[in-house]
Amino acid sequence: MADQRPNIIFIITDQQRYDTIRALGYDHMDTPNLDRLFSEGVTFTNCHVTAASCAPARASLFKGYYPHTTGILKNADRWRRSWIELLNDSGYHCTNVGKMHTWPFETELGFDERYVVENKDRYLEGRYYFDEWDKALRFRGLIKQQREQYRQREDYRDRLGAFEWELSEDTHPDTFVGDMALWWINSFPKTEPLFLEIGFPGPHPPYDPVPRYAEPYLKKDLPLLEVTQDELDNQPRAFKELRDHNNEIDHDSVVLDLNPTNEQRHLQRAYYLANVTMIDEKVGQIVDALEQNGYLENSIVIFTSDHGDCLTDHGHSQKWTMYDLITRIPLTVWAPGRFSAHSVDKLCQQMDLGPTILEWAGIDVPSMLEAISMNEALEGDTWNGRDYVFAEQIKDGILTGCEFMTMVRNKDWKLVHFLDDPDGQLFDMKHDPDEVKNLWNAAAFAEKKQELLDVLREWRIRSGIETADWSQDWR
Repeated sequence: MADQRPNIIFIITDQQRYDTIRALGYDHMDTPNLDRLFSEGVTFTNCHVTAASCAPARASLFKGYYPHTTGILKNADRWRRSWIELLNDSGYHCTNVGKMHTWPFETELGFDERYVVENKDRYLEGRYYFDEWDKALRFRGLIKQQREQYRQREDYRDRLGAFEWELSEDTHPDTFVGDMALWWINSFPKTEPLFLEIGFPGPHPPYDPVPRYAEPYLKKDLPLLEVTQDELDNQPRAFKELRDHNNEIDHDSVVLDLNPTNEQRHLQRAYYLANVTMIDEKVGQIVDALEQNGYLENSIVIFTSDHGDCLTDHGHSQKWTMYDLITRIPLTVWAPGRFSAHSVDKLCQQMDLGPTILEWAGIDVPSMLEAISMNEALEGDTWNGRDYVFAEQIKDGILTGCEFMTMVRNKDWKLVHFLDDPDGQLFDMKHDPDEVKNLWNAAAFAEKKQELLDVLREWRIRSGIETADWSQDWR
């Protein structure tokens, strides 16, 4: 008898903010294919990642534990295993096309085959690792656009990482990954049940879309969060150091201008959003290919991202902070014949997808996972979600001003704690959803601050006890 378990198509972008999908209420966006998924699927509107950078967030997602439990706290920490192995062992054919951000980049992780495409512009690790995209460009005699070329421009420091894609359209990394996924779906003999992970490198910088996608956004009035000197003055010392660091060092071809003009910010935002539209187009083609090849009728499609991007909002570049622009990500689960369309506003962690997927596959969920199943929410049942969500980030080559940063958030309040540092952040999310007024030192809110610090302490203690028998060597 044929295995009737659902195919699972897991599409994940890199560094895509929540406010980049029209169906979520952002009318400046042009995302018709994602709009379909988010309108017809189960959309989680308050889902948060567990880390403020790529590898720890992804390792947490594909392991089901917080970063302090996995031991994977920054990029290039060794990450070689995941719950994908359980899917494979149970009979799923598991394929990865695009980015996973494991370390080393090529490790089985439970996949039957991997077609790895990593960051567009690698320097701190993997600089001389040649992925599928590098090899394809080399075969065609092309030189990859990256910071060596961009640095030759006179306006390099003024562009905030926004550059035009000058090679042919099909060589753009997101087009390349989308086309490779289409090739696999159309060429590989049909195999079910299937777990197919498609990892788009964008809209992670450099913000370098094909120009024709950027043109419509350049003509639009795009929302830019005002950055005031008062907000900057009241940020923690570590974030002030982070701003200076990103002004001095060009991570991912981005130089942070400490006082950018609206024109600079608009250009960067337009190019970033254009990259989202490029990905949207490929997502639509992937869904069509799944249908044409007989996969879609028994498939569940997940769309999400690993974290967001400040894009100069709050005066910051990229991630490494704990604003909702970083931790709150888009997430929808689309399977119209299986789950009815609705929105879920309860708090959840992105890693909660792990046990949810294992349950779809009929696999016993490991009892020590810190992730929890979301299936009651998908079925439309009463689901309480989480009272609090958490995120972590250790000192790395970019966030140099603190040893360890932790965020705790409930529906109405957020606290960001810096180890061995008197500075921190406290936000009233109900009355200050943009997180511009830091109440950390406000005497009137000292009780709320202490309440959240207590929650943070109890969470870490409980986590250590409940995962004590889980070996960190399982990486």
